[in-house]
Amino acid sequence: MNHLKIQFLLSLVTLFILVTGCKLYREQTPVSIIPNPVSIIYDGKSNEIGNGVKVVTRDTALRFARSLLLTQMNDLPAAEFLNENPKARVTIRLELNDKIEQTEGYILKIDKNITITGKSREGVIHGIQSLLQIFQQSPKTDEGIRIPRLTINDYPRFGYRGMHLDVSRHFFQIDFIKKYIDLIAMHKMNVFHWHLTDDQGWRIEIKKYPKLTEVGAWRVDHEDLPWGERPDQTANDSATYGGYYTQEQIREIVAYASERGVTVIPEIEMPGHSAATIASYPELSCRGKQTAVPPGGRAGINILCAGKDGTFTFLENVLSEVITLFPSKYIHIGGDEAWKKEWETCPHCQKRIKEEGLADERELQSYFIRRIDRFLTSKGKTLIGWDEILEGGLAENATVMSWRGEAGGIKAAKMNHDVIMTPVDYCYFDYYQSTDKNLEPLAFNGYISLEKVYHSDPVPDALNPEEAKHILGAQGNVWTEFIPTEAIAEYRVLPRMSALSEVLWSPKQAARRDASAKQGQSQTEQENRQAKMSDFMNRLGTFLNWLTIEKYHFHIPAPQGVFKEMIFLDSTRVELLNPWPFTQIRYTLDGSEPKLQSPVYDQPFPVDDGAILKAS
Repeated sequence: MNHLKIQFLLSLVTLFILVTGCKLYREQTPVSIIPNPVSIIYDGKSNEIGNGVKVVTRDTALRFARSLLLTQMNDLPAAEFLNENPKARVTIRLELNDKIEQTEGYILKIDKNITITGKSREGVIHGIQSLLQIFQQSPKTDEGIRIPRLTINDYPRFGYRGMHLDVSRHFFQIDFIKKYIDLIAMHKMNVFHWHLTDDQGWRIEIKKYPKLTEVGAWRVDHEDLPWGERPDQTANDSATYGGYYTQEQIREIVAYASERGVTVIPEIEMPGHSAATIASYPELSCRGKQTAVPPGGRAGINILCAGKDGTFTFLENVLSEVITLFPSKYIHIGGDEAWKKEWETCPHCQKRIKEEGLADERELQSYFIRRIDRFLTSKGKTLIGWDEILEGGLAENATVMSWRGEAGGIKAAKMNHDVIMTPVDYCYFDYYQSTDKNLEPLAFNGYISLEKVYHSDPVPDALNPEEAKHILGAQGNVWTEFIPTEAIAEYRVLPRMSALSEVLWSPKQAARRDASAKQGQSQTEQENRQAKMSDFMNRLGTFLNWLTIEKYHFHIPAPQGVFKEMIFLDSTRVELLNPWPFTQIRYTLDGSEPKLQSPVYDQPFPVDDGAILKAS
């Protein structure tokens, strides 16, 4: 009896073959749009576009929207048929109409011509994103492309639909920030939360305090070492890793985002996560001791002194410059993980506690946040902080960003404060997307699946209808300790961002996104829940085609159902599981990398000799 051994090797960079190719496009009648619109009505007919389009608008507020549409049509496979032509048969008309009820709502109507009507400029931009998806998947004909005649009525479920990016742990260039904003707009999301300062780097130019970027923006380069094992800077080290954005660049990004319907919310961390601030101006700490920007891990001294009036003078001056750069209603001040050991032994902080009649360091943090809240309110801004700002009492006008689960958000909503949900359970996109961590780049030690994101809901069951009104929406968070490159940043975000966009945009009753299959749930409800996930996955295949065209990186799950190594007798049958219905698995048995010419897996197959299987 022969003892045979088969090895299974699954590569991270897989061969991605979408089933939704040209042939299926020709057979496809319904369009696939992410996030799923509120309503699509077809009239059973279609249009052909072959000699370009005319794009017109009478509203000066839509001039850039017109330019945006023309530019983005040039990136589509059918660009040759969608160029601007004053003599074209098909006209695309962009309009504003204040009779539309929802602020970001739009109506997209395709008949002989195409009309996008929005309550606001942002609504029209959302309509443009839907039209681009329709164009991207429209089949080619002998004369051009064929698009279905339809009417889409659409609007978002939540007003706050955000994505976060930490540029402190790793600095990202302006071109990538713009590409990230493009991605936000593609998903009809409307907030870019820009995490500009933290322990490992200060990334925004403040003219009154030049050392923040001269010193605080740079650290020692230890990118070859694990994040938590990087040694502190020594006298012989040169701090050359980092960067910052000038105020001119900040204005450029804010304008770029605004033109695409995206608001930029800056985050200036305080009182904790301030090691880069303290490295620049040591007098802001309790000790006044000179330190360096930490290369990684947790900083030794990273909390600002709450007992010194100079700390608040500094912060108010910084925020005054920040406010001039960001027209956003909100300014995020962090407030998380403020380790208070320094305050416990600081004479300035203890004096402040006594003078203000505070109970302890927790109430000192509340004093700190309330003081900043009053300043921002005086400037017409609203403070956002992570849910730790609830400790010791919540500032009067603060909005809470709940990250340590739902508890902070529930507490704030019950106190009649607005809430943005970012629970670590399903909104942290720096976590792994695969249960096999060997198949992905190194990440934070957690796992959040695409399905878990899709079945989440920002509104906790614990809130009654009145309290639920305080849930403004949610956002995906991207912390970059383990994201050193732009490609990995995109890979971490996608396609979980696509699932979250639908959670935040599409009606809950249409998507049936219960947080989990609850005990006692009927079989019909569970089947409906799974059917909605299947529907999303089928539409996702078409959307990923568009992301490929736009040159984004995204996660592709490896084929499942095999072990890395299996020993068996005589022969066996190999059975693979394809996680995504719109992809094909191709495989080899000689250890070579699968190619387009490799066999397509469509059913289990026998192996009766030693082999090295590679599947992708």
